[in-house]
Amino acid sequence: MSANVRVTLAQLENYRFDNHFDGGHTLMTDEPPPLGSDTGPSPSQLLVGAVANCLSASLLFAARKYRINLEPLRCEASAEVGRNDRNRMRVLSISVTLHCGSQAAGQPQLSRLLDSFEDFCTVTQSVAAAIPVSLTVLDADGSVLKAPA
Repeated sequence: MSANVRVTLAQLENYRFDNHFDGGHTLMTDEPPPLGSDTGPSPSQLLVGAVANCLSASLLFAARKYRINLEPLRCEASAEVGRNDRNRMRVLSISVTLHCGSQAAGQPQLSRLLDSFEDFCTVTQSVAAAIPVSLTVLDADGSVLKAPA
């Protein structure tokens, strides 16, 4: 099964764009100074947000499938943006930390969940083919359930 995802952009001013998504959703994006005015998320921020959102949703889906309550989930993500060997600005790596809102340690099926949920994340697996993505999952008490590979 395949699906098409469509976004239409309309320039508002300088580097500020209205993004129109399927379903009637809109979002204004902008570049940070010196190019733009930083009045909306940048493309790099959208990329990091997409990876973080997809991993959060994938963990939530798997947790519900295995009947493990991890809610409310929280996620922190960041990217290293720098110059590549050709001196071009690139997203060099992405780091994601998922925080469980409920104690998960000792739950049946937890290791199976942690070993599989990342593989079902469409965005992360697509991005990770080009950009290293580091993932950590923390239990409600802050202990590490899954460390970066």
